[in-house]
Amino acid sequence: MTAPDDATFRLLHEVRLRGVVEMYDTQIVTLLIDDGFVARSARGIRITAEGRVTHASWARLPADGPDEPVARRAYERFLPLNRELLRVCSDWQVRSGGIPNDHRDGSYDWSVLDRLHTLDERVGPVVSRLGRAVERFAGYRPRLRAALAHVDEGDTEWFTSPRLDSYHTVWMQLHEDLLLALGRNRSEEPGAGTEPVRTAEEQ
Repeated sequence: MTAPDDATFRLLHEVRLRGVVEMYDTQIVTLLIDDGFVARSARGIRITAEGRVTHASWARLPADGPDEPVARRAYERFLPLNRELLRVCSDWQVRSGGIPNDHRDGSYDWSVLDRLHTLDERVGPVVSRLGRAVERFAGYRPRLRAALAHVDEGDTEWFTSPRLDSYHTVWMQLHEDLLLALGRNRSEEPGAGTEPVRTAEEQ
């Protein structure tokens, strides 16, 4: 199908990356519902199977265009950092011996936060360069910084909570967006299926 206007793509793209989005029935939402690309659910608007297929074709960067090589290089640099991020998130949630982290041990939490800051400094240039080259990726660096700032201020949910635009949430959306841009599948990646453990508090 012919790619839609920017506003329509951005809305469908947000629904695709977030899973479910609460929003009013604007003209664009109504159009996407009528086309069968999204549907209403108890928690908001979700993408349909047809919508996922159509969105994937719209989200794929042209293989012969200038943006695809930039995204491919960013993805190649992102993958090893992604494995580190998963380990850091897991250590933030669960301590040695499978004990949930209650965040009462400041020394332990700071040791994990130091690792997150080091990782953020390494991924920053990768995400910033990608955002300057491909407009739809421009928001990821500011969102990662914002989440990290919340964590530094003591709001521990902003590290991994799926209910917020936490560091982990934004990182996973960036990961998914890169896969969509390159037409790749997460299941084909090294170590596929490894995700940080969700604590009972965060379920």
